[in-house]
Amino acid sequence: MRFIVLLFGFLFINLSIVAQTNAEPAVWSHEVRKLSDTEYELVFKGKIMDGWHVYSQFTAEGGSLPSEFTFESAGEDYELVGNAEESETIKEYSEIFEVEETFFKKEAIFTQKIKLLNPEVRQISVNLFYQICKEVCIPMDHLFEISLDGGTYVADTKALDDRSVALGESLKIDLKNKELLNQDSVTDSEGKSNLWMIFTLGFLGGLIALLTPCVFPMIPLTVSFFTKQSQNKSKGVANALLYGFFIVFIYFLLSLPFHLFNSVDSQILNTIATNIWLNVFFFVIFVFFAFSFFGYYELTLPSSWANKMDSASSKVGGGLGIFFMALTLAIVSFSCTGPILGGLLGSTTLAEGNVATNLTMGMVGFGLALALPFALFAMFPAWLNSLPKSGGWMTTVKVVLGFLELALAFKFLSNADLVGNWGIFKREIFVGIWIILFVLMTLYLFGIFRFPHDGPKKNLSPARKLVGILSAAFAIYLILGLFNMTSLRLLSGFPPPSFYSVVETESDCPLGLDCFKDFEEGVAYAKEVNKPILLDFTGWACVNCRKMEENVWSDASIYPILKDEYVLISLYVDDRKELPDDEQFDFKYDSGRIKAIETVGQKWGTFQTINFNAASQPYYVLLSPNLEVLNDAVQYVDVETYGNWLKSGLEKHQLSMNK
Repeated sequence: MRFIVLLFGFLFINLSIVAQTNAEPAVWSHEVRKLSDTEYELVFKGKIMDGWHVYSQFTAEGGSLPSEFTFESAGEDYELVGNAEESETIKEYSEIFEVEETFFKKEAIFTQKIKLLNPEVRQISVNLFYQICKEVCIPMDHLFEISLDGGTYVADTKALDDRSVALGESLKIDLKNKELLNQDSVTDSEGKSNLWMIFTLGFLGGLIALLTPCVFPMIPLTVSFFTKQSQNKSKGVANALLYGFFIVFIYFLLSLPFHLFNSVDSQILNTIATNIWLNVFFFVIFVFFAFSFFGYYELTLPSSWANKMDSASSKVGGGLGIFFMALTLAIVSFSCTGPILGGLLGSTTLAEGNVATNLTMGMVGFGLALALPFALFAMFPAWLNSLPKSGGWMTTVKVVLGFLELALAFKFLSNADLVGNWGIFKREIFVGIWIILFVLMTLYLFGIFRFPHDGPKKNLSPARKLVGILSAAFAIYLILGLFNMTSLRLLSGFPPPSFYSVVETESDCPLGLDCFKDFEEGVAYAKEVNKPILLDFTGWACVNCRKMEENVWSDASIYPILKDEYVLISLYVDDRKELPDDEQFDFKYDSGRIKAIETVGQKWGTFQTINFNAASQPYYVLLSPNLEVLNDAVQYVDVETYGNWLKSGLEKHQLSMNK
């Protein structure tokens, strides 16, 4: 059970990141063409994100799964005329499956003719099963509910009351030049995430995990097992290499669920990751982890788990037995490695780009760092003599990790405070708590106080003194930031935003800017002053949003443009403040799913999804007062790119005014 809690805690940290950056990789629409009183042509269109591809209905057997349509009530209310036709496809030989596969890129179009058997039928349902692939393949479904009375799908509103219908329609806006939003964002080209940097950071996290008492003592024991139990040295080395491969493979598998999150409701990840009580729960869990690192109690898994894995390894033998050995290491060491993974990947995968891919790269790097010693020492067993002996230094590593775990715990509590609008953990209080934690860590490292599991007091090692100096320097950096003597840019996104302060501020908007938190009010003001709009989809718990505000918006070349040239509308998609009763309603998506809109965040999250086909934050759109899209949308970019983007929007707005 403890292992499940640890794993869930790690998944939750990364879930908040996924919620900020991922959107569905394929967006579907349809139209109806009437051929006669009884014959219709149904056209299904899929807009596919760059790098992804969807397989044809007719791709070769033995390869990836083909697309498949299920026409409900076919044969009763209507019949199919011929097979569904397809738009232009791409053929490519797959070395993995050894077949020629057929697939779509950018866009998939299917056309199917039907003939009515029942003239009374005016609406039909069609389900599309398809496989969409990039680094991995994801099976997905999409339900088309089709009205035959017009060329555009009209939702069945019978389940909704008139007020819900009216409020739902009010969320839809008439954007002009909307096709600009479908162009490749500058985020994809100029702000692309450096996957190798993420891999390197993951590798660094794995090296830190090696120094913990959960892993370090296992190295000589495991290497000796492979080298001594094998009949010859080469076989022992081969088994050790296979053991290392399985370690990497297990951590790779942990990242795969994130590739499946694209197939769920675009807002559900954000809803879970910013849930107030889940954040409080994980605050408690991480405090619990921290005090176990401090030595007040031990997190021990049931001995039966290890016994079962050991038994499975002995019974099956061979490669599968080695896999169970690697799985045993992952389980036994998770009380040390899990929090490291959560903290490290929670900070290194905040970069723009495909978050699931970032997570995979970080996980593989982490697993490789854990696996490398087992392979190297098996090939060069003499190197084992150079390993430092297990001892009190590993306890010091655990205590340092405990302090870092405690600092991370308060990030969860801060998220709950921000989303819930409690007004308790203001920026100064959060930074003050971190100052106390790092001062205490500094005092511990210099031997001023000790924890229960510390051994006999000895002279401080140079490494411990160095870490103590770094901890003290960081505490001083935080103190200077507390008194606004530094900007704390190194921590962008972790402390609450600067306007969330114990000191009363003129504005509750980022950087003291004037902003609107209601779309219609902001548009009305933009029309009044005839200025373009910067539409900012953001979140209270969105780390990348804070990084953009503190590192990009605050730049001397950007801030004056935002302050003087644009009307800023900031819509918080994770705001849990309840809407007034008369503004709450049910919204029905094209898929037929009905969602209750009860909070401010649900309203603006749905508004973003239905008008911009996006669910990530930050997400920036430039609009004229008449809702003309002025440029493509951007997300997490650098100062130069963002500045050029803003200036381009101003130029286009000026040109439209002069016409």
